Amino acid sequence: MEDAGNPHGREDAPSQMKIDPSGSNPIFRSNDPPFENQDPAAVWEQSSNKLKLSWDHAYERELQSFYDSGDVGEIWFGEESMDRIITWLELQNIPKDAALLDIGTGNGYFLIELAKSGFTNLTGIDNSPPAVELAKAFAKKEEVMTLKLQVADILHPFPNLSQYEICIDKGTFDAISLSPDHPAEKLSLYRQALHSVLKDGGLFLITSCNWTKEELLSHFNKGFEMLQELPTPKFQFGGKTGNSVTALVFKRK
Repeated sequence: MEDAGNPHGREDAPSQMKIDPSGSNPIFRSNDPPFENQDPAAVWEQSSNKLKLSWDHAYERELQSFYDSGDVGEIWFGEESMDRIITWLELQNIPKDAALLDIGTGNGYFLIELAKSGFTNLTGIDNSPPAVELAKAFAKKEEVMTLKLQVADILHPFPNLSQYEICIDKGTFDAISLSPDHPAEKLSLYRQALHSVLKDGGLFLITSCNWTKEELLSHFNKGFEMLQELPTPKFQFGGKTGNSVTALVFKRK
C-alpha cells in the first residue's frame, strides 16, 4: 500500500493519508453501525476489509493506467526519500546482497531503484494483489527480474518472511495507524511482526509523515533502539521550525 502518494516528487504529506475530520471519509461512512455495538473481531475484519478494498481499487486504476499508457503512478514521499535511503545504505557499506524487505511495496518503484543501485536480494510485500501485479509488470518493463514480490500482510507475516537484514517502510506504518478502530493494537501487532521478520541486529528504516521522532521512539521502544535520524526537509510556521516528514533508523535488539 505504498508508493502511491506525492505527484510532484516533493516530500509533502501524501494526500491519501488525510482523513476528513467531519467523518465523511468514504472508507468509513457515517451510516456504518457504531463500533461499540459490534463484536470487536467483526469490527476489525470490517474496517480491514474496507481499507483493503480502497487500496485495491486505487491500484486497479493505476494498473490499468500502466497497461494503457505505461504510467507507473506516483512515488510516496517523492524521489528525494528514495535517494536518502539508498545513499544512507551505501554510506554504511551495506552489502549489496543483504536481505532487504520493502513493507508495503506498492508499485515497486523503490525496489527497482535499489536494484538499479546494485542491491540483489530484494523482497517486496503488499496486501493488495493489484499493487503486486503492478510492481511485477513495472519490474518486467524495467528489465529488473530479480525482485521477489508477493501478496502478504505485515500484520500477519508468512513463515518464510524472516531473517531479513533490513526492513524499509515508507508510509505503510502511517496507513495502518489511520485505522479508526483498535489502532493501538494494530500498531503493536506491526511492531511484533517487524521484530519477527528482522534478524537480530537487523536495521529498520522508517519514513513517516504522521509521526514525530518522539512518537516513533515511543512506538518502537520495545525490541528496538534508534541509531540515527536522517535529515529531512524543514518548514517554518508560526515562528517555529518543523519537519515535513520524519526518517529514522532503528536496530533490532
